[in-house]
Amino acid sequence: MELKQEFVEKALDKALSLGALFAVVRFHVNKYELITVDSGFLRQYSYTIAKGMGIEVYTSSGRGYAYTSDLSWESINKTIERSISIARAVSSKKLEVAFGEAAKKISFNTSVKKDPLSIDPHEKIELLMDLNKLSLSHVGITSSITNMGIEVDHRLIASSDGGLAESNIVGVGIAHMAVGKVGLLSERVYDSESFIGGYEYIEECDWESFVNELSKLAIEASKAKTPSPGAYSAVLDNELVGLFIHEAFGHASEGDLVRSGSSILSGRLGEKVGSEQVTIVDEGLVDGGYPVPFDDECTPKKKTIVVENGVLKKYLTSRIVATFLNNELTGNARAMNFTYDPIVRQTNFYIEPGDFSLEELFEDVDYGIYLRGRGAMGGQVDPSIGTFTFHVGPSYILRRGEVGELVRGVIVSGNILDVLNNVDAVAKDLKIRTSVFGGCGKENQLVRVGDGGPHVRVRKIIVGGELESARVS
Repeated sequence: MELKQEFVEKALDKALSLGALFAVVRFHVNKYELITVDSGFLRQYSYTIAKGMGIEVYTSSGRGYAYTSDLSWESINKTIERSISIARAVSSKKLEVAFGEAAKKISFNTSVKKDPLSIDPHEKIELLMDLNKLSLSHVGITSSITNMGIEVDHRLIASSDGGLAESNIVGVGIAHMAVGKVGLLSERVYDSESFIGGYEYIEECDWESFVNELSKLAIEASKAKTPSPGAYSAVLDNELVGLFIHEAFGHASEGDLVRSGSSILSGRLGEKVGSEQVTIVDEGLVDGGYPVPFDDECTPKKKTIVVENGVLKKYLTSRIVATFLNNELTGNARAMNFTYDPIVRQTNFYIEPGDFSLEELFEDVDYGIYLRGRGAMGGQVDPSIGTFTFHVGPSYILRRGEVGELVRGVIVSGNILDVLNNVDAVAKDLKIRTSVFGGCGKENQLVRVGDGGPHVRVRKIIVGGELESARVS
C-alpha cells in the first residue's frame, strides 16, 4: 500500500485536533537488496522492505513520537493518540520548537532508466561471480568478496507549518574486497562504487578494471613495508579527506553534541578552528553525494557553511537543538527509518576546493607521505576532545615532490584542530562519494551520507605503522 498525500495530511489534522501545537507526519518505505559472492560461491541474496508511518508532536508540555507499520486508519489514529500521550507525560515545562522555512512543496525523484529491482537475479549473480573469479585469478589473491547493493527509498513528510515534501531515491553499487598474501603477510583492500540512479550505472561502469586494480593493490600492499613512525608532511587524497573530515570534525559540529558539551567545538562560534585554506560545508544536493533535499522534520536542506576560511560559523541543527543553541535551522534532523526519532546528522559533508593543482601539492614536499583512502579500515574518534586514530589505505612515500614506494599498515593520529590549522594547500579536484553499503552510524541509527573533498596538504601529521596484525600463521 502506497499512501496518498491526503492520507498523510489527514493524520496531521488529527494530531492538531488532539492538542498538538506542532506536528510532523512521516511516511517511509525502504527496499534493499544485497547479493554477496564469497570466493566463488553465492553466500547471500537478500531482499528486505520496511514500511510505516511515524507521528511527531509537540504539546505545551513536551514532545512525543510514536510509529506504526500497520497503515490502516485505525492503527494510525491510535499511534497519533499515543504520541500525544507521550508528549503530555514527558515534562510539565514549556517546550519551545524552532520554526524556519517550511518545506512547502518539495519533490525530488532520482532519474532512473532501468529499475534495478526488476533486473533478472541471474544476471546480477552472473556478473558478481565473473568479477569474483577474475579477482581470484590473480596470483597472490587468496580470497575475495564481491557485493551488489540496491536501495529504493521513498519518503513523504507533512508538517503543520505548511510543509509537504516527497522524495524517491534509487541507489546502486558494487563493492569488492581482495586479500593478497606474499610470504607470511597478507593485506586486504576494500573499495566500493555507488551511484544514485538505476541499473544503467551498473552496466556502464568498467567493473573489470575496478576489480583488477583492487586485486593488484592488495598483492603489492602485502609485499610493502610499514612507514617509519613520526611527524610527516602529507598529502591526503579525496577519499581520505572525506573520511577524515566527516568522522573527526563533522560529528563535533552536530548541534546535539555541542548542546551536551560533548564536542570540542562547543562555545566556539566565531573562533579560528583551521587555516584560512579550509572551508567546510554540509549540503543536501551535490554531485556524487547522497540526495537529502529535506530532513525528517520537513525542513529544507540547503548549503550550510560550517567553517569559512578557517572560522567556525555554524553548527548543524534540528528543531529542538536550534532552539536550545539559539541557532538557525539547518535541515539536519534525520532518521534511519520510521521506527526512529530524527536526530542531528550530517548529509554531504566536505571541504570546498581551493586553487592548487595536485602537482603543486606534491612539489613542495621534500620528504613526506601521500595518504590514500582506498582500503582504509576505519578508526576511532573522540569529538569531545577532537582526537582521532585512523587506519588508512596503502599509501606512498613522497621524496622531493615525487611519489615513491608503497607502504602498508599506515595509521594516522592526532587532534583534528591541529591538523586543520596545519593545512597549507587545498587542490581544485573536488570529489564527493556515497555508498549503498554503509553510511554514518549514531545512536544505533545508520543513514546514508556523502563525504569527500579535494586533495589537501598538511604540513604536520603523526604517522605510525602496524605490522603484526597482518601476520598470518
